[in-house]
Amino acid sequence: MSLIYGEFKFKSLEYLIHYKMIFIKQLKEIDIDVCYELDLNTISLWSKKQWANEFKKEGAKVFGILDANSIIGICVFQVVLDEAQLNYFVVNPKYREKGLGSYLMNYLIKECEKLNVKKLFLEVSKRNVIAEKFYTRFKFFTVGIRRNYYKDGSDALLKEKFLTTKKF
Repeated sequence: MSLIYGEFKFKSLEYLIHYKMIFIKQLKEIDIDVCYELDLNTISLWSKKQWANEFKKEGAKVFGILDANSIIGICVFQVVLDEAQLNYFVVNPKYREKGLGSYLMNYLIKECEKLNVKKLFLEVSKRNVIAEKFYTRFKFFTVGIRRNYYKDGSDALLKEKFLTTKKF
């Protein structure tokens, strides 16, 4: 399988990562504007003030997946003791179905394991079938439902993943 990236065709995502064209880094409060802009152009979940609050939460970690020029995906999670809540996860639509979401999720899981997190939780709209399939591939299981949770009236599926802690 080849990967089209801009005007170039590459053998695989691993090739792009190896040559540091795609990388993940921890984002800081200074990155609020670009986080807000990506959110606004994708799922429109948070206001700029809500983004600012996420960066200030105790135990919060914000990671971005970047190409050479811009942030193309973001995940936000918060660690409390030995559990973590995935509060936000998105990849820019024009970069989807290229393995970047999986790359970011694998990175998130490894970070949680380094922090001795035993359970990872998230919420996803029952109507978001693509996201639910994505999380199921990573062995997140539905453990509850929040009725009429989202602005559009859809239910939130509460999902949980058990992690194995590793010594790094």
